[in-house]
Amino acid sequence: MTTASSSDFATVGTGYAAYSSGGRGRLRHDITARRVLAELGERPARVLDVGCGDGEMVLRLAAAGHHVTGVEKSPGMLDAAAKRVAAVPEITERVTLTEGDIYNLPFGDATFDAVVCHGVVMYLPDSIAPLAHLARLVAINGVLSVLTKNQLAVGAREALSGDYTAARSQIESGQAASVGNLGLTTRGDTPDHLDDLARANGLTPLPWQGVRIFHDHRTDWTPTENEYQAALETEWAASSRSPYRELGRLVHAVARREATA
Repeated sequence: MTTASSSDFATVGTGYAAYSSGGRGRLRHDITARRVLAELGERPARVLDVGCGDGEMVLRLAAAGHHVTGVEKSPGMLDAAAKRVAAVPEITERVTLTEGDIYNLPFGDATFDAVVCHGVVMYLPDSIAPLAHLARLVAINGVLSVLTKNQLAVGAREALSGDYTAARSQIESGQAASVGNLGLTTRGDTPDHLDDLARANGLTPLPWQGVRIFHDHRTDWTPTENEYQAALETEWAASSRSPYRELGRLVHAVARREATA
């Protein structure tokens, strides 16, 4: 495992760790990991995780036998990822961690069998340039996995939480931006827009998923393991089916670079 560093950009590490370990965070990670691993198959793949945070997806992908490069802009989060990887000696040889950002990725075109970018694009001004930077790195038959805020579901969390003023404002205006649970403003995209961007960059969209459909407003949700597993399988079943998937707080867009004849 190798690690590089430069400058920090966020101070939400503690809040993010608490979110990831709670029921809502687990749903996000479990659903996206299940889909990415299914698309990769059993052959060891070269995977790039852009905005890897504290290494949650890095650990999952490496544990499945893949070779993972994690890129993160925050030195604090990168250090947390390095500590988590070091605690699992059997995967350290398959993991490389480096500091960087989505706009300056130091890799050649078509380098990776999979490029994942989860929970990053929603914090950026737009999705056009970021997806172009990500897509160029996807190899033939490789996949791009982007998880971001779902513009179709604006106001749903607020309404289910009882904040009707905020919900009505978002719903009536169709606004794409709102403040999330970490206290940062997030911007949404529609699944169709993400699919269009994939096509514009030479990729073929695969069926997208809605993530956290029924439990997004459950900020204090601490389920038993049996309850969590039942909730996970229900969310998974709904994630690929309309009209349920349109109500997911997050949209998981997946696309593949197909071989040309």
